[in-house]
This record gives sequence, C-alpha cells and structure tokens, in this order.
Amino acid sequence: MTESISERVATVIAHDIKKEGLFGIIDVHKTRELIRDAGALFIDVRPPKRVEGENAQEAGIKNAIYAPYPDFADYIDELPKDKTTPIVTGCLKGWFANRVMGYLELMGYVNVYVLDCSVDMLIEVHHSHTEK
Repeated sequence: MTESISERVATVIAHDIKKEGLFGIIDVHKTRELIRDAGALFIDVRPPKRVEGENAQEAGIKNAIYAPYPDFADYIDELPKDKTTPIVTGCLKGWFANRVMGYLELMGYVNVYVLDCSVDMLIEVHHSHTEK
C-alpha cells in the first residue's frame, strides 16, 4: 500500500521533531562531525550567483557535492542509494537548503539536516583545520 502525500508529510514531520537540533537544523561543528565521523554527504545548494569564491566541493570538503538549487534535479543520481545515509544541505541563509531537505525527505531520506550558517563559514572552518 502506498502512503498518501499527507501521510508521507506527517511521517517526515514526526521524524524531524525527533532530530538533533531544531527540526534538523545543525551548527557547523555538528556538520563537520557528521561528515567526519558518520560519512555524511554535504550538499552545497547555493545558486551559482550566490557562490563567491569556491563551493564546498571545490574547497575539498570530504563527501561534498555542489548541486545548485535551480539544477538540483540533475544531481539526483549522485545521492546515496542508502536512504539512511546522513545528508546535510547548505546554502547562504538556509532558504534553498531547507527546500532541498524537504525534497530529500519526501524521497525517503531519513537523516537529512540543514547547516544553520552559510556554506562560506563551513569552508572557512574546513580550511582553518586543514591548514594546521
């Protein structure tokens, strides 16, 4: 039996309530921990016009892909087959990242989070730890 859209949305919301952080919104330190320790995929979804400098993938962040929001559907094949793999989405202010989180959850991914700061801050923290 297939879940209705409203049943699926109710399931996603119930799961989000149980997530760490505020409904899955996590800070840069938890994001780095998930990437480093849990093998999380990080998806930088900033539209090209919002990227100043390098994107997360170019910055060398482990398991990072750049899948800009306007073209996100083109990157579906790069998503993990295992729907329990942790995924963190990020952008500039969270608007696009939250949308992508919702899409991923409706696709059945159960460990999806949103970075609570800009991807630039994550890149800065990444570079500060790799330069040591």
